[in-house]
Amino acid sequence: MKNASLSQNNQGLLSGKTAIVTGASSGIGRSTALLLAADGAAVVAAARREERLKELVAEIESKGGTALAVAVDVSVPADIDLLLQKTLAWKDGGNKYDTVVVNAGRGLAGSLLTSDPKQWQEVYDLNVLGAAHLMRQAALYMVARKAGDIVAIGSVVGRQISPFSSFYGSTKFALAALAEGLRREICGQGVRVSLVMPGIVTSEFQAVAGYNQENFGKDVAKFGPLLEPQAIAEGIRWLLTLPPQVNVSEIMIRPTGQNYP
Repeated sequence: MKNASLSQNNQGLLSGKTAIVTGASSGIGRSTALLLAADGAAVVAAARREERLKELVAEIESKGGTALAVAVDVSVPADIDLLLQKTLAWKDGGNKYDTVVVNAGRGLAGSLLTSDPKQWQEVYDLNVLGAAHLMRQAALYMVARKAGDIVAIGSVVGRQISPFSSFYGSTKFALAALAEGLRREICGQGVRVSLVMPGIVTSEFQAVAGYNQENFGKDVAKFGPLLEPQAIAEGIRWLLTLPPQVNVSEIMIRPTGQNYP
């Protein structure tokens, strides 16, 4: 398996850990779940598409890993609570969780003037409010344990605001603020909070957001090879395998040729 071969020299660094990964049915979430499992973590894979989650769990288990599929909509607080309850009830995961990768999210093509306002609420419910509820609940649990990792997946457009994706960028700007505020609030309790800001990653994200060759593809072709989800997963794994007294609070991962944003 590709993910396992990339982490051969670090096999077992996450042994004994249980990691929740949201948005695990595709893209960055799927790659992260595979890589963390290859490094020994018991992985709880969460997303709406149950069949894809089952396929992911089967792949992890076929390589000797441990995983649990939980089909939920993490824009809904009650579903988030159910996800955490099922994780704590999972014996193979040790009836605990050590890491939460807050990855589930969606894009929206266009600026404040050109994006579809009918989708605004849905984007905020998932990217900001759902993420905030998950981070809050995970933080309360981890503070009580005096240990844990929360990794929020933001975006370069949450820091380098682009007029061409300003509404989506505003959700990642908000997520970055929540992550840094949370880090300052709980870092003294032994809990690490990190923000990972990907550049342009090739995945299903573009199609769901409404990007196509005309409004996206031809503009980014000049950047050269774009990132694959595996590159972001490697960054997440690196954060999680640092000594517990080391917290890299932010990383930005771009294609080498991406000069904007």
